[in-house]
Amino acid sequence: MKSDINISSVEIWTKQLSVWVICLFPTLVIFPSICNGQDKKSWTKEEWNTLLTEQLFPGKKIENLAFNFDIPFEEKYITMKDSIVLNGLLFKAKIPKGLIFYLHGSNDALDTWGKIAPIYTANGYDIFMLDYRGYGKSQGKVTDESMLYNDIQIVYNKLKTIYSEHNIIVLGQSMGSALASNIAANNQPGLLILQAPYYNLVDWVNNVAPELDTTNIPFSFDNASHLKKVKCPIVIFHGSGDNAVYYGSSTKLSKLLKSSDRFITLNNEGHNDFSKNKVYLKWIGKTLRSNQLNK
Repeated sequence: MKSDINISSVEIWTKQLSVWVICLFPTLVIFPSICNGQDKKSWTKEEWNTLLTEQLFPGKKIENLAFNFDIPFEEKYITMKDSIVLNGLLFKAKIPKGLIFYLHGSNDALDTWGKIAPIYTANGYDIFMLDYRGYGKSQGKVTDESMLYNDIQIVYNKLKTIYSEHNIIVLGQSMGSALASNIAANNQPGLLILQAPYYNLVDWVNNVAPELDTTNIPFSFDNASHLKKVKCPIVIFHGSGDNAVYYGSSTKLSKLLKSSDRFITLNNEGHNDFSKNKVYLKWIGKTLRSNQLNK
């Protein structure tokens, strides 16, 4: 799922600077830092916003693609308050017990993410996947954090008209983890699952590029703050071999969990593909089939 990036948007910052190239969710992100490493490089909010919106939400457009999957699906279009239309896919289980609302990471689009749907439908849950603004067949472009949260809430409200809320599981992968935890913090889903979450965006940047002054970062994507407000059960999965979002992010988040919540380490697992991890598949299958968190 690696993708190439266009560095033209940050060329104005690279003179007399060294370049940090790091793997993010798993998009490559360029962080310039001062060569001698003595002083922290400060950027304005506008500069941070330009860099992060392009790198965290690069988008992958597939406007004219006809989706093709091995299991039945329905293509959905949902209109936002500003008339932007988002695209989603609903995969149906034979006898559904509820719905998984899947919020994917920063790379690729539904033509890729839809391939993992059978893991969940085979265990008795419908699964709805959404492409954010600028992804897949969705219109528009992500420009700020509140826009994303508002979009996800509108979609969640529509899902609640079809499924009982206590039968909705919200699942966020990597970049999508803060979107999922925000929904769970402000609503009452039955379960929240996070895959490879970061503590918050500033913490992640401080870990991979401590030379940067993060004071003016205009995004928070703060899983830590969200989890403190979540009332439903929570499960966190993180691979100990993750080199994109450091494993310690989830270790810190685990300290915020309720006594009935779980933090599950996937030994030696990387960042991207839990769909082939035997521990993950065993746990997710058992949980979805039984619909009981503590068994």
